[in-house]
Amino acid sequence: MTFLGIDLGTSGIRLLLIDDDGVPIGSAERSYHARHPHPGWSEQNPSDWIAALEDSVAELRDNFPQFAALRGIGVAGHMHGATLLDNSGRVLRPCILWNDTRSHTQAARLDAKEPFRAISGNIVFPGFTAPKLEWVRENEPDIFAKTAKVLLPAAYLNYYLTGEYVADMSDSAGTSWLDLANRKWSSTLLDAGNMRDDQMPRLVEGTDEAGRLRPALLDKWGLGGPVSVAGGAGDNAAAACGIGAQNEGQGFVSLGTSGVLLSARDGYHPAPETALHTFCHAIPGRWYQMGVMLSATDSLNWLARITGQNPTELTSKLDGNLRKPGTVHYLPYLAGERTPHNDAEIRGSFTGLATETDREDLTRAVLEGVAFGLRDSFEALTATNARLKQLIAIGGGSASRYWIELIATVLGVPLALPKSGEFGAALGAARLGIAAATGATADRIMSIPEVHETIDPNESLRSAFDVAYQNFRKAYPLIKACQQHS
Repeated sequence: MTFLGIDLGTSGIRLLLIDDDGVPIGSAERSYHARHPHPGWSEQNPSDWIAALEDSVAELRDNFPQFAALRGIGVAGHMHGATLLDNSGRVLRPCILWNDTRSHTQAARLDAKEPFRAISGNIVFPGFTAPKLEWVRENEPDIFAKTAKVLLPAAYLNYYLTGEYVADMSDSAGTSWLDLANRKWSSTLLDAGNMRDDQMPRLVEGTDEAGRLRPALLDKWGLGGPVSVAGGAGDNAAAACGIGAQNEGQGFVSLGTSGVLLSARDGYHPAPETALHTFCHAIPGRWYQMGVMLSATDSLNWLARITGQNPTELTSKLDGNLRKPGTVHYLPYLAGERTPHNDAEIRGSFTGLATETDREDLTRAVLEGVAFGLRDSFEALTATNARLKQLIAIGGGSASRYWIELIATVLGVPLALPKSGEFGAALGAARLGIAAATGATADRIMSIPEVHETIDPNESLRSAFDVAYQNFRKAYPLIKACQQHS
Protein backbone atom coordinates (compact mmCIF):
# COMPACT_ATOMS: atom_id res chain seq x y z
CA MET A 1 0.00 0.00 0.00
CA THR A 2 1.04 3.59 -0.61
CA PHE A 3 -0.26 6.87 0.75
CA LEU A 4 -0.32 10.41 -0.58
CA GLY A 5 0.23 13.64 1.32
CA ILE A 6 -0.88 16.87 -0.35
CA ASP A 7 0.50 20.17 0.94
CA LEU A 8 -1.57 22.98 -0.56
CA GLY A 9 0.60 26.04 0.00
CA THR A 10 0.16 29.72 -0.78
CA SER A 11 2.67 29.68 -3.65
CA GLY A 12 2.39 26.09 -4.79
CA ILE A 13 1.36 22.50 -4.13
CA ARG A 14 3.56 19.60 -3.12
CA LEU A 15 2.63 15.93 -3.26
CA LEU A 16 4.54 13.27 -1.34
CA LEU A 17 4.05 9.55 -1.94
CA ILE A 18 5.08 7.24 0.94
CA ASP A 19 4.93 3.52 1.63
CA ASP A 20 3.11 1.92 4.56
CA ASP A 21 6.22 2.30 6.73
CA GLY A 22 6.14 6.06 6.13
CA VAL A 23 9.23 6.00 3.90
CA PRO A 24 9.14 8.56 1.04
CA ILE A 25 8.91 7.14 -2.48
CA GLY A 26 8.66 10.28 -4.59
CA SER A 27 7.30 13.78 -4.78
CA ALA A 28 6.01 16.32 -7.28
CA GLU A 29 5.47 20.06 -7.11
CA ARG A 30 3.73 22.79 -9.06
CA SER A 31 3.64 26.52 -8.44
CA TYR A 32 0.91 29.12 -8.82
CA HIS A 33 0.46 32.71 -7.75
CA ALA A 34 -1.75 34.87 -5.62
CA ARG A 35 -3.37 37.90 -7.19
CA HIS A 36 -3.48 41.32 -5.58
CA PRO A 37 -6.07 43.39 -7.48
CA HIS A 38 -6.17 46.08 -4.77
CA PRO A 39 -3.89 47.09 -1.88
CA GLY A 40 -4.28 44.61 0.98
CA TRP A 41 -6.06 42.05 -1.22
CA SER A 42 -4.72 38.54 -1.78
CA GLU A 43 -6.73 36.01 -3.78
CA GLN A 44 -6.38 32.73 -5.69
CA ASN A 45 -8.60 30.86 -8.08
CA PRO A 46 -9.32 27.37 -6.74
CA SER A 47 -9.11 26.12 -10.33
CA ASP A 48 -5.35 26.82 -10.11
CA TRP A 49 -5.11 24.42 -7.18
CA ILE A 50 -6.92 21.69 -9.10
CA ALA A 51 -4.77 22.13 -12.22
CA ALA A 52 -1.61 21.96 -10.09
CA LEU A 53 -2.92 18.87 -8.27
CA GLU A 54 -3.75 17.02 -11.47
CA ASP A 55 -0.40 17.86 -13.07
CA SER A 56 1.43 16.64 -9.96
CA VAL A 57 -0.61 13.43 -9.80
CA ALA A 58 0.18 12.75 -13.46
CA GLU A 59 3.90 13.16 -12.74
CA LEU A 60 3.79 10.76 -9.79
CA ARG A 61 1.73 8.21 -11.73
CA ASP A 62 4.14 8.33 -14.67
CA ASN A 63 7.33 8.08 -12.61
CA PHE A 64 6.41 5.83 -9.71
CA PRO A 65 4.52 2.59 -10.39
CA GLN A 66 3.85 2.33 -6.64
CA PHE A 67 1.23 5.05 -7.14
CA ALA A 68 -1.13 2.34 -8.40
CA ALA A 69 -1.21 0.89 -4.87
CA LEU A 70 -2.60 4.14 -3.39
CA ARG A 71 -4.96 3.52 -0.47
CA GLY A 72 -5.04 6.78 1.51
CA ILE A 73 -4.79 10.55 0.94
CA GLY A 74 -4.39 13.42 3.38
CA VAL A 75 -4.61 17.12 2.53
CA ALA A 76 -2.91 19.94 4.42
CA GLY A 77 -3.75 23.48 3.41
CA HIS A 78 -2.97 27.10 4.14
CA MET A 79 -5.48 28.18 6.75
CA HIS A 80 -8.23 30.81 6.99
CA GLY A 81 -8.99 31.18 3.26
CA ALA A 82 -12.62 31.69 2.23
CA THR A 83 -13.77 29.65 -0.78
CA LEU A 84 -17.42 30.41 -1.50
CA LEU A 85 -19.65 27.93 -3.34
CA ASP A 86 -23.22 28.17 -4.59
CA ASN A 87 -25.84 25.44 -4.11
CA SER A 88 -24.48 23.52 -7.12
CA GLY A 89 -20.89 23.51 -5.80
CA ARG A 90 -19.71 26.21 -8.22
CA VAL A 91 -17.04 28.64 -7.00
CA LEU A 92 -18.56 32.13 -6.78
CA ARG A 93 -15.41 34.25 -6.57
CA PRO A 94 -11.65 33.85 -6.04
CA CYS A 95 -10.66 32.50 -2.64
CA ILE A 96 -9.75 35.26 -0.16
CA LEU A 97 -6.44 34.15 1.38
CA TRP A 98 -5.02 34.20 4.91
CA ASN A 99 -2.76 37.19 4.16
CA ASP A 100 -5.61 39.34 2.83
CA THR A 101 -6.18 42.33 5.16
CA ARG A 102 -9.22 43.99 3.59
CA SER A 103 -11.51 42.86 6.44
CA HIS A 104 -9.61 44.56 9.29
CA THR A 105 -12.63 46.74 10.17
CA GLN A 106 -14.95 43.74 10.23
CA ALA A 107 -12.42 41.75 12.31
CA ALA A 108 -12.23 44.49 14.96
CA ARG A 109 -16.02 44.64 15.12
CA LEU A 110 -16.40 40.87 15.59
CA ASP A 111 -13.53 40.73 18.09
CA ALA A 112 -15.30 43.33 20.22
CA LYS A 113 -18.28 40.98 20.61
CA GLU A 114 -17.79 39.05 23.85
CA PRO A 115 -18.56 35.51 22.61
CA PHE A 116 -15.82 35.39 19.97
CA ARG A 117 -12.74 35.19 22.17
CA ALA A 118 -14.61 33.21 24.83
CA ILE A 119 -15.77 30.48 22.45
CA SER A 120 -13.19 30.52 19.63
CA GLY A 121 -10.22 30.86 22.01
CA ASN A 122 -8.57 33.45 19.76
CA ILE A 123 -8.53 37.05 18.75
CA VAL A 124 -10.53 37.58 15.56
CA PHE A 125 -7.62 38.48 13.29
CA PRO A 126 -8.25 40.14 9.90
CA GLY A 127 -6.75 37.05 8.24
CA PHE A 128 -9.32 34.69 9.79
CA THR A 129 -12.36 33.51 7.83
CA ALA A 130 -15.31 35.03 9.66
CA PRO A 131 -14.42 38.70 9.00
CA LYS A 132 -13.88 37.89 5.31
CA LEU A 133 -17.51 36.77 5.06
CA GLU A 134 -18.63 39.95 6.81
CA TRP A 135 -16.70 41.92 4.19
CA VAL A 136 -18.38 39.97 1.39
CA ARG A 137 -21.78 40.56 2.99
CA GLU A 138 -21.18 44.30 3.11
CA ASN A 139 -19.36 44.75 -0.20
CA GLU A 140 -20.54 41.91 -2.47
CA PRO A 141 -24.12 41.29 -1.32
CA ASP A 142 -25.08 39.35 -4.45
CA ILE A 143 -22.23 36.90 -3.89
CA PHE A 144 -23.08 36.61 -0.21
CA ALA A 145 -26.72 35.83 -0.99
CA LYS A 146 -25.67 32.97 -3.29
CA THR A 147 -23.16 31.45 -0.82
CA ALA A 148 -24.39 27.97 0.10
CA LYS A 149 -21.06 26.65 1.48
CA VAL A 150 -17.86 28.20 2.81
CA LEU A 151 -14.82 25.95 2.48
CA LEU A 152 -11.24 26.42 3.56
CA PRO A 153 -8.65 25.61 0.84
CA ALA A 154 -7.94 22.09 2.21
CA ALA A 155 -11.67 21.42 2.53
CA TYR A 156 -12.13 22.50 -1.08
CA LEU A 157 -9.59 19.88 -2.17
CA ASN A 158 -11.43 17.35 0.00
CA TYR A 159 -14.59 18.31 -1.89
CA TYR A 160 -12.84 17.84 -5.23
CA LEU A 161 -11.49 14.44 -4.15
CA THR A 162 -14.63 13.04 -2.51
CA GLY A 163 -17.59 15.13 -3.67
CA GLU A 164 -18.41 15.79 0.01
CA TYR A 165 -18.37 18.99 2.04
CA VAL A 166 -16.12 18.01 4.92
CA ALA A 167 -13.37 19.70 6.96
CA ASP A 168 -11.15 18.83 9.88
CA MET A 169 -10.99 20.41 13.34
CA SER A 170 -7.50 21.91 13.12
CA ASP A 171 -8.19 23.90 9.97
CA SER A 172 -11.70 24.90 11.05
CA ALA A 173 -10.32 26.25 14.34
CA GLY A 174 -8.92 29.21 12.38
CA THR A 175 -12.30 30.42 11.11
CA SER A 176 -13.55 32.16 14.33
CA TRP A 177 -16.71 30.03 14.03
CA LEU A 178 -15.54 26.91 15.90
CA ASP A 179 -16.26 26.10 19.53
CA LEU A 180 -12.70 24.97 20.26
CA ALA A 181 -13.32 23.39 23.64
CA ASN A 182 -16.11 21.18 22.30
CA ARG A 183 -14.75 20.75 18.74
CA LYS A 184 -17.95 21.73 16.93
CA TRP A 185 -19.39 24.66 15.00
CA SER A 186 -20.75 27.33 17.31
CA SER A 187 -24.24 28.46 16.40
CA THR A 188 -23.66 31.50 18.60
CA LEU A 189 -20.59 32.61 16.66
CA LEU A 190 -22.13 31.81 13.28
CA ASP A 191 -25.19 33.86 14.12
CA ALA A 192 -23.05 36.74 15.40
CA GLY A 193 -21.21 36.67 12.07
CA ASN A 194 -24.42 36.49 9.99
CA MET A 195 -23.77 32.90 8.95
CA ARG A 196 -25.77 29.65 9.22
CA ASP A 197 -24.89 26.13 10.29
CA ASP A 198 -25.93 24.72 6.93
CA GLN A 199 -23.25 26.83 5.20
CA MET A 200 -20.53 24.93 7.06
CA PRO A 201 -18.96 21.63 6.00
CA ARG A 202 -19.33 18.48 8.11
CA LEU A 203 -16.60 18.24 10.74
CA VAL A 204 -14.32 15.23 11.29
CA GLU A 205 -11.04 14.67 13.07
CA GLY A 206 -7.96 14.89 10.89
CA THR A 207 -7.22 11.18 11.33
CA ASP A 208 -10.77 10.10 10.39
CA GLU A 209 -11.96 9.13 6.95
CA ALA A 210 -13.69 12.14 5.40
CA GLY A 211 -14.79 10.18 2.36
CA ARG A 212 -13.58 7.99 -0.51
CA LEU A 213 -11.91 9.10 -3.73
CA ARG A 214 -14.59 9.69 -6.37
CA PRO A 215 -15.02 6.95 -9.02
CA ALA A 216 -14.22 9.46 -11.77
CA LEU A 217 -10.83 10.17 -10.18
CA LEU A 218 -10.17 6.48 -9.57
CA ASP A 219 -10.56 5.96 -13.31
CA LYS A 220 -8.60 9.08 -14.28
CA TRP A 221 -5.70 8.25 -11.96
CA GLY A 222 -5.62 4.55 -12.88
CA LEU A 223 -6.52 3.27 -9.42
CA GLY A 224 -8.49 0.21 -8.40
CA GLY A 225 -9.56 1.66 -5.07
CA PRO A 226 -10.99 2.12 -2.64
CA VAL A 227 -8.93 5.12 -1.57
CA SER A 228 -9.67 6.77 1.78
CA VAL A 229 -9.41 10.55 2.07
CA ALA A 230 -8.58 11.78 5.58
CA GLY A 231 -10.06 14.80 7.29
CA GLY A 232 -6.63 16.38 6.83
CA ALA A 233 -5.24 19.40 8.60
CA GLY A 234 -4.31 23.02 8.55
CA ASP A 235 -0.69 23.50 7.51
CA ASN A 236 0.80 24.00 10.99
CA ALA A 237 -1.06 21.03 12.49
CA ALA A 238 0.14 18.93 9.54
CA ALA A 239 3.71 20.12 10.15
CA ALA A 240 3.31 19.07 13.79
CA CYS A 241 2.16 15.61 12.60
CA GLY A 242 5.15 15.42 10.25
CA ILE A 243 7.61 16.21 13.02
CA GLY A 244 5.88 14.07 15.65
CA ALA A 245 4.68 16.91 17.90
CA GLN A 246 1.49 15.43 19.29
CA ASN A 247 1.89 15.19 23.09
CA GLU A 248 2.27 17.75 25.85
CA GLY A 249 5.84 19.01 25.93
CA GLN A 250 6.52 18.35 22.24
CA GLY A 251 6.91 21.25 19.85
CA PHE A 252 9.05 23.05 17.32
CA VAL A 253 10.44 26.42 16.44
CA SER A 254 10.24 27.29 12.76
CA LEU A 255 12.61 29.91 11.37
CA GLY A 256 10.93 30.71 8.08
CA THR A 257 9.85 34.04 6.60
CA SER A 258 7.76 34.29 9.75
CA GLY A 259 8.72 32.64 13.02
CA VAL A 260 6.51 30.06 14.70
CA LEU A 261 6.87 28.52 18.13
CA LEU A 262 4.42 25.62 18.39
CA SER A 263 3.53 23.47 21.37
CA ALA A 264 1.27 20.42 21.33
CA ARG A 265 -1.23 20.42 24.22
CA ASP A 266 -3.16 17.64 25.90
CA GLY A 267 -5.89 20.11 26.90
CA TYR A 268 -7.47 23.39 25.92
CA HIS A 269 -5.64 26.43 27.32
CA PRO A 270 -6.60 29.56 25.37
CA ALA A 271 -4.83 32.86 25.96
CA PRO A 272 -6.11 35.32 23.34
CA GLU A 273 -4.97 38.30 25.42
CA THR A 274 -1.37 37.52 24.43
CA ALA A 275 -2.25 36.90 20.77
CA LEU A 276 -1.38 33.22 21.10
CA HIS A 277 -3.07 31.10 18.47
CA THR A 278 -4.95 28.21 20.08
CA PHE A 279 -6.25 25.58 17.65
CA CYS A 280 -7.49 22.00 17.67
CA HIS A 281 -4.82 19.52 16.65
CA ALA A 282 -5.42 17.16 13.74
CA ILE A 283 -5.24 14.35 16.31
CA PRO A 284 -8.41 13.64 18.37
CA GLY A 285 -8.42 15.00 21.91
CA ARG A 286 -5.38 17.21 21.35
CA TRP A 287 -4.88 20.91 20.78
CA TYR A 288 -1.88 23.01 19.91
CA GLN A 289 -0.82 26.56 20.57
CA MET A 290 1.61 28.72 18.70
CA GLY A 291 3.14 32.12 18.95
CA VAL A 292 3.76 33.85 15.64
CA MET A 293 6.23 36.61 14.79
CA LEU A 294 5.85 38.10 11.34
CA SER A 295 9.48 38.82 10.37
CA ALA A 296 11.93 36.06 11.33
CA THR A 297 14.21 35.17 8.41
CA ASP A 298 12.47 38.01 6.64
CA SER A 299 14.42 40.35 8.95
CA LEU A 300 17.69 38.78 7.85
CA ASN A 301 16.58 38.83 4.20
CA TRP A 302 15.83 42.55 4.54
CA LEU A 303 19.29 43.25 5.98
CA ALA A 304 20.89 41.16 3.23
CA ARG A 305 19.03 43.12 0.58
CA ILE A 306 20.04 46.55 1.84
CA THR A 307 23.67 45.55 2.43
CA GLY A 308 24.12 43.78 -0.91
CA GLN A 309 24.90 40.44 0.75
CA ASN A 310 23.03 37.16 0.94
CA PRO A 311 21.86 35.83 4.32
CA THR A 312 24.48 33.06 4.39
CA GLU A 313 27.25 35.61 3.86
CA LEU A 314 25.91 37.73 6.70
CA THR A 315 25.81 34.87 9.20
CA SER A 316 28.88 32.91 8.08
CA LYS A 317 31.26 35.16 10.04
CA LEU A 318 29.26 34.45 13.19
CA ASP A 319 29.16 30.68 13.02
CA GLY A 320 31.67 30.28 15.82
CA ASN A 321 31.29 30.75 19.54
CA LEU A 322 28.20 32.55 20.80
CA ARG A 323 28.97 36.09 21.93
CA LYS A 324 27.41 38.16 24.69
CA PRO A 325 24.53 40.48 23.68
CA GLY A 326 25.64 43.26 21.37
CA THR A 327 25.34 47.00 21.93
CA VAL A 328 23.12 47.46 18.86
CA HIS A 329 19.50 46.44 19.37
CA TYR A 330 16.85 45.55 16.81
CA LEU A 331 13.07 45.34 17.10
CA PRO A 332 11.89 42.82 14.44
CA TYR A 333 8.63 44.51 13.50
CA LEU A 334 9.13 45.16 9.80
CA ALA A 335 5.52 44.22 9.01
CA GLY A 336 3.93 44.65 12.45
CA GLU A 337 3.79 41.90 15.04
CA ARG A 338 1.40 39.13 16.03
CA THR A 339 2.40 37.53 19.39
CA PRO A 340 2.19 39.07 21.96
CA HIS A 341 1.29 42.54 20.71
CA ASN A 342 -1.26 42.01 17.91
CA ASP A 343 -0.05 45.29 16.44
CA ALA A 344 -0.30 45.74 12.67
CA GLU A 345 1.10 49.27 12.77
CA ILE A 346 4.31 48.90 14.79
CA ARG A 347 7.48 48.97 12.70
CA GLY A 348 11.03 47.83 13.32
CA SER A 349 13.93 49.88 14.60
CA PHE A 350 17.61 49.86 15.46
CA THR A 351 18.95 51.54 18.58
CA GLY A 352 22.50 51.90 19.85
CA LEU A 353 24.02 52.75 16.47
CA ALA A 354 27.45 54.38 16.59
CA THR A 355 30.09 55.55 14.13
CA GLU A 356 31.96 52.27 14.61
CA THR A 357 28.86 50.09 14.00
CA ASP A 358 29.49 47.72 11.12
CA ARG A 359 27.57 45.12 9.15
CA GLU A 360 28.46 42.36 11.60
CA ASP A 361 26.99 44.39 14.47
CA LEU A 362 23.76 44.83 12.53
CA THR A 363 23.63 41.11 11.75
CA ARG A 364 24.07 40.20 15.41
CA ALA A 365 21.36 42.68 16.37
CA VAL A 366 18.93 41.15 13.85
CA LEU A 367 19.61 37.60 15.03
CA GLU A 368 19.20 38.66 18.67
CA GLY A 369 16.02 40.65 17.97
CA VAL A 370 14.40 37.66 16.27
CA ALA A 371 15.48 35.41 19.16
CA PHE A 372 13.88 37.84 21.63
CA GLY A 373 10.71 37.92 19.51
CA LEU A 374 10.55 34.13 19.79
CA ARG A 375 11.09 34.46 23.54
CA ASP A 376 7.93 36.61 23.62
CA SER A 377 6.02 33.63 22.21
CA PHE A 378 7.81 31.26 24.59
CA GLU A 379 6.80 33.36 27.59
CA ALA A 380 3.18 33.49 26.38
CA LEU A 381 3.14 29.70 25.98
CA THR A 382 4.69 28.91 29.35
CA ALA A 383 2.20 31.28 31.01
CA THR A 384 -0.47 28.73 29.97
CA ASN A 385 1.59 25.98 31.69
CA ALA A 386 2.99 24.60 28.46
CA ARG A 387 5.96 22.37 29.32
CA LEU A 388 8.66 22.86 26.71
CA LYS A 389 11.80 20.96 27.71
CA GLN A 390 13.17 20.63 24.16
CA LEU A 391 12.15 21.95 20.75
CA ILE A 392 12.92 20.78 17.23
CA ALA A 393 14.32 23.55 15.03
CA ILE A 394 13.20 23.67 11.40
CA GLY A 395 13.09 26.20 8.58
CA GLY A 396 15.76 27.95 6.55
CA GLY A 397 17.15 29.92 9.50
CA SER A 398 18.08 26.70 11.31
CA ALA A 399 21.06 26.35 8.94
CA SER A 400 22.89 28.97 11.03
CA ARG A 401 24.38 27.18 14.02
CA TYR A 402 25.13 30.51 15.72
CA TRP A 403 21.47 31.51 15.46
CA ILE A 404 20.29 28.18 16.84
CA GLU A 405 22.66 28.37 19.84
CA LEU A 406 21.52 31.96 20.40
CA ILE A 407 17.82 30.98 20.35
CA ALA A 408 18.46 27.97 22.61
CA THR A 409 20.20 30.28 25.09
CA VAL A 410 17.51 32.98 24.94
CA LEU A 411 14.71 30.41 25.40
CA GLY A 412 16.62 28.32 27.91
CA VAL A 413 15.80 25.01 26.19
CA PRO A 414 17.82 22.68 23.93
CA LEU A 415 17.07 22.80 20.22
CA ALA A 416 17.26 19.57 18.22
CA LEU A 417 18.26 19.67 14.56
CA PRO A 418 16.75 16.80 12.57
CA LYS A 419 18.68 14.93 9.94
CA SER A 420 17.81 15.97 6.43
CA GLY A 421 14.73 14.31 5.07
CA GLU A 422 10.99 14.54 5.05
CA PHE A 423 9.32 15.93 8.16
CA GLY A 424 7.07 18.74 6.90
CA ALA A 425 3.39 19.27 6.20
CA ALA A 426 3.28 16.88 3.22
CA LEU A 427 4.56 14.02 5.38
CA GLY A 428 2.10 14.95 8.14
CA ALA A 429 -0.76 14.88 5.63
CA ALA A 430 0.36 11.48 4.31
CA ARG A 431 0.45 10.16 7.88
CA LEU A 432 -3.15 11.30 8.32
CA GLY A 433 -3.94 9.37 5.15
CA ILE A 434 -2.44 6.23 6.74
CA ALA A 435 -4.58 6.73 9.85
CA ALA A 436 -7.77 7.19 7.82
CA ALA A 437 -7.16 4.19 5.57
CA THR A 438 -5.80 1.69 8.10
CA GLY A 439 -7.03 2.83 11.51
CA ALA A 440 -3.43 3.07 12.76
CA THR A 441 -3.05 5.20 15.88
CA ALA A 442 -1.24 8.51 15.94
CA ASP A 443 1.20 7.12 18.51
CA ARG A 444 2.32 4.53 15.98
CA ILE A 445 2.68 6.71 12.90
CA MET A 446 3.51 10.25 14.18
CA SER A 447 7.15 9.52 14.96
CA ILE A 448 9.83 12.11 15.72
CA PRO A 449 12.55 12.46 13.06
CA GLU A 450 16.06 11.24 13.72
CA VAL A 451 18.08 14.03 15.31
CA HIS A 452 21.39 15.10 13.78
CA GLU A 453 22.51 17.33 16.67
CA THR A 454 21.09 18.85 19.83
CA ILE A 455 22.32 22.32 20.73
CA ASP A 456 22.11 23.23 24.40
CA PRO A 457 21.77 26.71 25.88
CA ASN A 458 25.06 28.45 26.61
CA GLU A 459 24.76 28.57 30.40
CA SER A 460 27.58 31.10 30.81
CA LEU A 461 25.60 33.65 28.78
CA ARG A 462 22.06 32.88 29.96
CA SER A 463 21.89 35.66 32.52
CA ALA A 464 23.29 38.26 30.10
CA PHE A 465 20.66 37.38 27.50
CA ASP A 466 17.94 37.39 30.16
CA VAL A 467 18.85 41.02 30.96
CA ALA A 468 18.99 41.89 27.26
CA TYR A 469 15.54 40.34 26.77
CA GLN A 470 14.04 42.43 29.57
CA ASN A 471 15.44 45.54 27.88
CA PHE A 472 13.94 44.34 24.59
CA ARG A 473 10.54 44.09 26.29
CA LYS A 474 10.85 47.64 27.64
CA ALA A 475 11.63 49.01 24.17
CA TYR A 476 8.31 48.14 22.51
CA PRO A 477 6.07 50.73 24.23
CA LEU A 478 8.74 53.42 23.90
CA ILE A 479 9.27 52.83 20.17
CA LYS A 480 5.50 52.59 19.70
CA ALA A 481 5.08 56.01 21.33
CA CYS A 482 7.81 57.53 19.14
CA GLN A 483 6.25 56.15 15.98
CA GLN A 484 2.81 57.41 16.92
CA HIS A 485 4.16 60.93 17.21
CA SER A 486 6.31 60.91 14.12
